[in-house]
Amino acid sequence: QTVEHGFPHQPSALGYSPFLRLMAIGTRSGAIKLYGAPGVEFMGLHEENNTVMQIHFIPDQCQLVTLLDDNSLHLWSLKQHGGASELREEHRFTLKGPPGSPPSATQITAVLPHSSREVLYLGTESGNIFVVELPSFRVLEDRTIGSEAVLQRVPEDNCNRRSCELVEALREHPKNPDQILIGYSRGLIVLWDLQNSQVTHHFLGSQQLENLYWQRDGSKFISCHYDGSYTQWPVSSDNRQPEPLENTVPYGPFPCKAISKIYWQTTKNGLPYIIFQGGMPRASYGDRHSISVIHGSQQTAFDFTSRVIDFFIIFSSEPTAEFDDPSAMVVLAEEELVVIDLKTAGWPAVHPPYLASLHCSAITCSHHVSNIPLKLWERIIGAGSKQNIHYSSMPWPIDGGTNIAPDPPQRDLLLTGHEDGTVRFWDASGVCLHLLYKLSTVRVFLTDADPNDNMNTLGEDEWPPLRKVGTFDPYSDDPRLGIQKIYLCKYSGYLAVAGTAGQVLVMELNDEDAEHVVDHAEADLLQDQEGYRWKGHEKLKTRDGPVRFEAGFQPFVLVQCQPPAVVTSLALHSEWKLVAFGTSHGFGLFDHQQKRLVFVKCTLHPSDQLALEGPLSRVKSLKKSLRQSFRRIRRSRVSSRKRRGGSGNASEVQEANAKFDQDTLQEMELAPVQRKIEARSAEDSFTGFVRTLYFADTFLRDSSRHCPSLWAGTNGGTVYAFCLRVPPAERRMDEPVRAEQAKEIQLMHRAPVVGILVLDGRSTPLPEPLEVAHDLSKSPDMQGSHQLLVVSEEQFKVFTLPKVSSKLKLKLTALEGCRVRKVTVANFGSCKTDDYTENDLAVLTNLGDIQIISLPFLKLQIRYPCIRKEDVSGIASCVFTKYGQGFYLISPSEFERFSLSTKWLVEPRCIVDMPEVTTNNHVHSKAGLENAARKS
Repeated sequence: QTVEHGFPHQPSALGYSPFLRLMAIGTRSGAIKLYGAPGVEFMGLHEENNTVMQIHFIPDQCQLVTLLDDNSLHLWSLKQHGGASELREEHRFTLKGPPGSPPSATQITAVLPHSSREVLYLGTESGNIFVVELPSFRVLEDRTIGSEAVLQRVPEDNCNRRSCELVEALREHPKNPDQILIGYSRGLIVLWDLQNSQVTHHFLGSQQLENLYWQRDGSKFISCHYDGSYTQWPVSSDNRQPEPLENTVPYGPFPCKAISKIYWQTTKNGLPYIIFQGGMPRASYGDRHSISVIHGSQQTAFDFTSRVIDFFIIFSSEPTAEFDDPSAMVVLAEEELVVIDLKTAGWPAVHPPYLASLHCSAITCSHHVSNIPLKLWERIIGAGSKQNIHYSSMPWPIDGGTNIAPDPPQRDLLLTGHEDGTVRFWDASGVCLHLLYKLSTVRVFLTDADPNDNMNTLGEDEWPPLRKVGTFDPYSDDPRLGIQKIYLCKYSGYLAVAGTAGQVLVMELNDEDAEHVVDHAEADLLQDQEGYRWKGHEKLKTRDGPVRFEAGFQPFVLVQCQPPAVVTSLALHSEWKLVAFGTSHGFGLFDHQQKRLVFVKCTLHPSDQLALEGPLSRVKSLKKSLRQSFRRIRRSRVSSRKRRGGSGNASEVQEANAKFDQDTLQEMELAPVQRKIEARSAEDSFTGFVRTLYFADTFLRDSSRHCPSLWAGTNGGTVYAFCLRVPPAERRMDEPVRAEQAKEIQLMHRAPVVGILVLDGRSTPLPEPLEVAHDLSKSPDMQGSHQLLVVSEEQFKVFTLPKVSSKLKLKLTALEGCRVRKVTVANFGSCKTDDYTENDLAVLTNLGDIQIISLPFLKLQIRYPCIRKEDVSGIASCVFTKYGQGFYLISPSEFERFSLSTKWLVEPRCIVDMPEVTTNNHVHSKAGLENAARKS
């Protein structure tokens, strides 16, 4: 396993080092991830798997401290090893109170790493502040700042014992490291002199305190409060009791939510940036997740679609600089990272080079294409750049460290299909999974949402001035739009996508926007068979007349399967201009050049009633299931009333309603327990369910003539083979493509067929369509006899062609009852010599193991444990590449990348050098700092 792509699942903490220009993200499962310039990534995992609550970088060091929810502190360091940097945990520590003291006495609420780099100040629930030495975590008891000591220095008439409970914030004076600002939850704020152990100033806020922020010159600080207000406080050189300069409720006068964090950034033009989280009016906007930016007369409340975890501002960190001059705001929301450019008018978002929100709509399928030709790559990037015109052109602001990994040897694409009918094209060549282009299939269909709806349109007088940002949008206009299968031909630029409601779209790449009519064709897979009635969802309604498409992949034909069941398999042959598709009812072949259906084949067995029920979605939420169930109950009552009005038999109606209510209740019970559905695959009962489709030019009728053919494998262990007659190029538009069934093979063990492959006379898998024409593969050997490999869930079997007699087999299920879930041909190159490669089968089983099996002799080469066998969705999401790598989802938002090949390895390799430190007018060299660290 080499690298994790995407966005961390359940992030819980954020940290930033202006010195290293690195960002750190902690998660609820105890992971910590560091990011810098693209390609600079580090990952660590706390053994405890507890939630990371806070992350603090040690000033001017390659070190950081994490606080977990079990109240433990952990020190991490970036160390160089073998020419690259590594993230290592150095120490761990739990603050212990005196015997018999309550847990709140040492429950850490605030952490301040001091600029001396020698100590940490730890504020607690009890109001005491403990001082621990770095890096040993030794408690310096003589330097503890007790709440009693603070109270003694504050006039009695202003506060009581409870005023010093719970330290909310600790902030070091920006100009005087001997003073720290201490903020207590009930509103008392004191400036504490570390040298003389005394309070020099105290400030009394009337509201519960949330956070503090020093202005750059140390003359003022800002406090923000639970009632949605913030206050400026002057810090005078004499010891006069300071009065607040100004108390502001930005979204008042009605009750507002708390402002949990605030920045006050100075600029050359004199107008400060005031940036704060929260503060929205409670009644109308209490459910919004917002961060407001105010600069002079400009004010925007950035509205996020998921909860804001934390944010930071990137500004001038030079000690000699007079102003902050903020350049960017980095926001970690629960489901995505958003960066706002504060330098450019309108404050646009910055397109992130990593941490992509893969699950902005739930991923429903994925497809990997290796070694993309440069021309296609550039055209896809061109289409994507037209979509990104709203993004800022600012370079990525988090740019610490240096990526020293070699450049990717080839251009790879990972395509993800989503629930909302979109397909996203990701650059999967290197460590950073970067979005190149997004394709939407929605325009072809009529949905409830108007494509002209713009959520960002605000009236001029709109208040608060909310603006939606980010891409995370988990709501789909219609679940039938979901993409289930994708097939891209990298040589011709043809793309086929198929969806949940039996829709199959064939597209081609166009560099310009275009308006055209999408041709429609229907494929009736039941072929008017008696006694079958589809009970699932209806097909999607299509738009009449021309449809406007933006530059990129544009559909030119839609094949609609009837019944509109989920498309379960898809194959495209761009040389023959044919697309094959299968559902739980059968499969069909469509000629996309002549826009004509060639044939359909129904695979339904008389007992396959379940195939007509429609899919029970595996990812339904309880809410959604209940909503749908009640809708169906309502519909059934309305239709039963209509039926009663007619001459129907009343007892039949009652019986149908009783059965319907029982089915509905079963569905409602099943929905919240997702495992129930996943453990026994819902497809197991559909014998006619088409699992795999495969095109091959091979010997099907006799050993002297080869011809194009289409192969289909079903859930009941049946393989169908059809001979195809494709007219030559000059008569391609005049004569129809013809097909007739040549073979039907029934596997004795009736296990589902998950893969079909034809090997040529050299026992090499047949090349992809157009691969030979582009000189990227040798022509297949048509002299020797061909072999057919059929992979079922339980065994691998090789047959001779054209006779289809069994030659050899490998049984898999004998080993611990494992079953094949995914299979692909992988090409393995040697890392020692360029002129040796071999083709093998890469096989993923239901136990999460990956096995490499040799071709054509079916010998097990090696076996790796990869995915936990309990992780059913991870196993279902796995996709192999052509060169022995793979991806699977470890959470809804993250792909784990792995490699089975020593030659093709994509993993982070980076180095973080210690910049020179300028503090207190001294320059410390890197070597000097390392020596000091060694001595300590």
